[in-house]
Amino acid sequence: MKRLDLARMIDHTLLKPEATPGEVELLCHEALAHHFAAVCVNPVFVPLAAAELSGSDVAVCTVVGFPLGATTTAIKVCEAESAIAKGAIELDMVIPVGLLKAGRVDQVREDITAVAAACHAQGALLKVILETVLLVDAEKVLACELCVASGADFVKTSTGFAGGGATVEDVALMRKTVGPQMGVKAAGGIHSYAQALAMIEAGATRIGASRGVAIVEEAPA
Repeated sequence: MKRLDLARMIDHTLLKPEATPGEVELLCHEALAHHFAAVCVNPVFVPLAAAELSGSDVAVCTVVGFPLGATTTAIKVCEAESAIAKGAIELDMVIPVGLLKAGRVDQVREDITAVAAACHAQGALLKVILETVLLVDAEKVLACELCVASGADFVKTSTGFAGGGATVEDVALMRKTVGPQMGVKAAGGIHSYAQALAMIEAGATRIGASRGVAIVEEAPA
C-alpha cells in the first residue's frame, strides 16, 4: 500500500495521561505533514488540536468514557457534546464492558445509541471501543451487533490501556459481524507497516496508532 493511502487510514494518537500541550502540537504538525486521517487526543486537548488543524484535511478525534467505559450514559453524552462544541468531529467511546459481560444488553444498546445520537446531531462520527482483550468471541460478536443496531459508524478493538490490543483475528471477526459498510478501527499495539497492513487486509478501514510516522515511513512512497 502506498504511503499516502495508508496515512489517510491512520488516526495519529496521543492518549497517555502525561501528554503535554507541546507534544500535542507536535502530533498535529506530524499529522499535517503526513496527511493522517485524524489526530486522537484526550478531551482537554481538543481546542488545541482544533486550532492547530484548522482548515486542514486532518480531523480532530477524541475519546469518551475513556478508558474504562464505566461512566454513566448521561456523562458520556455530555462529554461528546462538549468535545464537539470545542472542535472534535470524530469520537471514540468505550462501552460499559462489565454490563455487556453481565448480559445487560438493553443498557449497553441504550448507552451506544445515546452517544451516537449526540454525535450525529452535530455531524460527528462515532467509533465504539469494544475492548476486545476483555471479551470472548461471542461477546465480541454481540457488541458488534449492538453497535450496528445503535447506529454507530465504526467498531474499534481497543483502548490500549487494558493489557492487550488489536489482533488480526479480532478484526476479521468484527468485519464479518458488521458487514462491508461499517467502519472497523484496529488500535492497540500496532507499531509497524507490516502490522498495519495485516489489519487492513483483515478488514480494518482505520488504524489507531501512536507510531503513525514510523508506520508510514516504512510504506512504499
